[in-house]
Amino acid sequence: MTQANDYGFGTQIRKSPYFDATLRWGAREFSVYNHMYIPRDFGDPVQNFWNLVNDAILCDVAVERQVEITGPDAARFTQMLTPRNLSKMAVGQCKYALITNAEGGILNDPILLRLDENHFWLSLADSDILLWAQGVAVFAGLDVTIREPDVSPLQLQGPKSGEVMRALFGDGILDLRYYWLREVELDGIPLIVSRTGWSSELGFELYLRDGARGEALWERIMATGAPLGLKPGHTSTIRRIEGAMLSYHADADIHTNPYELGLDRLVDLDMEAEFIGKEALRRIRDRGVNRLQVGLHIDGAPLAEPNTAFWPVRRGGVTVGKVTSAVHSPRLERNIALAMVSVDCAELGTRLQVATPAGATEATVVERPFHDPKKRLAAA
Repeated sequence: MTQANDYGFGTQIRKSPYFDATLRWGAREFSVYNHMYIPRDFGDPVQNFWNLVNDAILCDVAVERQVEITGPDAARFTQMLTPRNLSKMAVGQCKYALITNAEGGILNDPILLRLDENHFWLSLADSDILLWAQGVAVFAGLDVTIREPDVSPLQLQGPKSGEVMRALFGDGILDLRYYWLREVELDGIPLIVSRTGWSSELGFELYLRDGARGEALWERIMATGAPLGLKPGHTSTIRRIEGAMLSYHADADIHTNPYELGLDRLVDLDMEAEFIGKEALRRIRDRGVNRLQVGLHIDGAPLAEPNTAFWPVRRGGVTVGKVTSAVHSPRLERNIALAMVSVDCAELGTRLQVATPAGATEATVVERPFHDPKKRLAAA
């Protein structure tokens, strides 16, 4: 069995409170995300996908680090960080939000949780927003405290996740609405539970608030869930691309703006509150964008594995963009991809060529998400 000390990057790469437990339950490979190890392999990724969409999986996503914002001016400061209008965000609610810089570029796309009137968490994608927020706070002139709390999320995702949650917490937990949270305990372990997740399936996230209880929490969930079909697993590249869910540094980065991604709904330029990037985003909206994210069906044999580089997209021999995420979907029985292409190539039905490692391959611009576009599964 793989041992914890087989991973030797040193103390600068942190291990999650679930690290040893994931090894016992079959984690084979890890990558680094937010300066932490994240399990990426519990065996066949296609089987992991089927476990997710047919049953349920438990994933160590403690790498989704939290930026905690508290203090009398917490709400005003949090609004400064995002173009999404938070004026009607209630205590106990979660929202998908973008963090933008002064040029309108995307720095992160976290889930925002409001725990109390002046208490927020940003549950992060892979970038150092703790440092950004602390830097902004220095010059904001607001009474806030910005820190990283002892919080480590797990994802329990899949159609049977509700059954597992009922077995753990009782029938009342199923009243939790999509994108809302609740403070609970399990065997004395302090948790925040939210109806969120990075899978586009029915699911929950369990935010552990005491890192010393990580192994106990993992084992308790697996002991309860295994008889109900729960498997240990990892976030599914197949499922998240089917759902057109962004992976930061792949599908978006500091040079990407919300309008290029079709995320206009997350930008409110008419609200009175000021936020970083407001004027830049207004200029971008008014002049329009030169490129757009699209979905692609890529012809040919099933891709052997997801892309590990940006694949050039061409039309008539001219490069017009790049594939940012690509995978073969066994459910859809086709190769699917997210790509950023020039606006004149973004119309549905447009035929393009993708330079894959196997050679130039034909592709067609299609709608995204590729499956369950209204997220009925996740919101069920």
